[in-house]
Amino acid sequence: MPNIRLALSQTDPWVGDIARNCDEVVRWTREAAEAGAQLVAFPEMTLTGYPVEDLALRSSFVEASRSALPELAARLVAEGLGELPVLVGYLGRSEQAAPNLPAGSPQNCAAVLHRGAVVGRFAKHYLPNYGVFDEHRWFVPGDQLPVLRLHGVDVALAICEDIWQDGGRVAAAREAGAGLLLVINGSPYERNKDDARLDLVRRRAAEAGCPLAYVNMVGGQDELVFDGDSLVVGADGAVIARAPQFEQTQLLVDLELAPAADDRTDGLPLVDGLRLTRTDLGGAELPAPAEPVTPATAPRLGDEAEIYAALVEGTRAYVRKNGFRSVLIGLSGGIDSALVAAIAVDALGPAHVHCVSMPSRYSSQHSRDDAAELARRTGLNFRTVPIAPMFDAYMGALGLTGLAEENLQSRLRGTLLMAISNQEGHLVLAPGNKSELAVGYSTLYGDSVGAYGPIKDVYKSLVFRLATWRNELAEERGEVPPIPQNTISKPPSAELSPGQVDTDSLPDYDLLDTVLDLYVEGDQGRDAIVAQGFDPAVVDRIVRLVDTAEYKRRQYPPGPKISRKGFGRDRRLPITNHWRRG
Repeated sequence: MPNIRLALSQTDPWVGDIARNCDEVVRWTREAAEAGAQLVAFPEMTLTGYPVEDLALRSSFVEASRSALPELAARLVAEGLGELPVLVGYLGRSEQAAPNLPAGSPQNCAAVLHRGAVVGRFAKHYLPNYGVFDEHRWFVPGDQLPVLRLHGVDVALAICEDIWQDGGRVAAAREAGAGLLLVINGSPYERNKDDARLDLVRRRAAEAGCPLAYVNMVGGQDELVFDGDSLVVGADGAVIARAPQFEQTQLLVDLELAPAADDRTDGLPLVDGLRLTRTDLGGAELPAPAEPVTPATAPRLGDEAEIYAALVEGTRAYVRKNGFRSVLIGLSGGIDSALVAAIAVDALGPAHVHCVSMPSRYSSQHSRDDAAELARRTGLNFRTVPIAPMFDAYMGALGLTGLAEENLQSRLRGTLLMAISNQEGHLVLAPGNKSELAVGYSTLYGDSVGAYGPIKDVYKSLVFRLATWRNELAEERGEVPPIPQNTISKPPSAELSPGQVDTDSLPDYDLLDTVLDLYVEGDQGRDAIVAQGFDPAVVDRIVRLVDTAEYKRRQYPPGPKISRKGFGRDRRLPITNHWRRG
């Protein structure tokens, strides 16, 4: 017979908005209580949002987080929710010093709230310091294995990276005889991470010798997108329950857990320098659930569906959390701006998406028509502002030729977009894709203007796949596909000179993207790539283009990370760099 009903609250904390985040804890705790939960868990650093980056170094912010905890505990009692134990992440301080960090330095913490009090606190043990993570910069690691005794069951507690590294709290949970390992997380999305996450959780459950419950956040924070995918697995690796991706929800599950049999005292040393700390909540006077719940197992998204959902989630979060109501896009009739417009419409609704066609003498009629047709299909706001008068004025004054003439057109469009943004209050979305950013095929202060780049981490070949997938989804739903087929099928072109196509300046995108994936995401050098059968001249050219475009990428706006290595937080190379051997 089940002895604990657990609620995993898959929520969307906002960085810096402690009051809002506390409101959300109360709201979801009430929902858990109404569903008969006997323990509810929230994601990593729920009170402050995650990641807080250098906000962790501001004493006022740390103190606001710490003081919010007892206030929240008291509020839960006032709301009639005090009997339900709540596990919630917050930003705290250490009592001990750590290498290079004095006592009182910040910690990535979690606390148990019960009956109006903070009855237990602990800090993350393993701190990630790779990829997008810099937690050794801010935090002191924790040294406890916290165990919560509830309804005769021992629940070991951990935070995110604690299970991504071997040993630590996973091994200590087995040593302490825990009946459940409960892990709160702020685990960002990237392609195929749901599969990696499930494999990890299964492995750690087996190592801990008990079921493992994993709660993750959703939403977006600057370049990071969080996909949720909270889950519970048994000690045998079987999936008991799994939440949907990219959706706020509460995963409710009844668990039959082994009764506590270990009565070792606080402070007992365990593996990896951890010490046992136990919090006994007794029976926590909650009625036993009258009816069992059927655990939910959400279906998995396909590759394109998952990526597209991440782009929509990241765009929506960035716009709304920064206080904007609408976006502005330069709509050329090409594939990149078309996909960005479709993402924006799905994220915000067509009434909040404004697009401008800015044709020049080199803009084809079919591109103008494709832009207008996309606007008609989606219902977004659309206008046309020709750049010819401005272009002619500059040309008459400067007499530009060649690349300077081409880039002038792009910069005039960028100026127009920013002028409309300033006048009307829209946030400008930049349409550049990862292939173009990699090789510098963009114009600074032209097509790179904007506050957010929704497809910044999407290779061009994937752009076409996502556009095709979005149209197919519309057809399955009985809707009009948002992107005109001509936009997908025609050769891509910047249309800055007569008859121009992208392959005049770049290799075929399938080839380009394959080499870029090896060089950028795989960190393989020139010789290693050539050894796989690629033309040395092509590889040399691509490597040179990538290396010399670093200064452009530094000036590009943020965008949602979907790959294992995106430009920005993930890949940090010097701008001034004479190393050319890959």
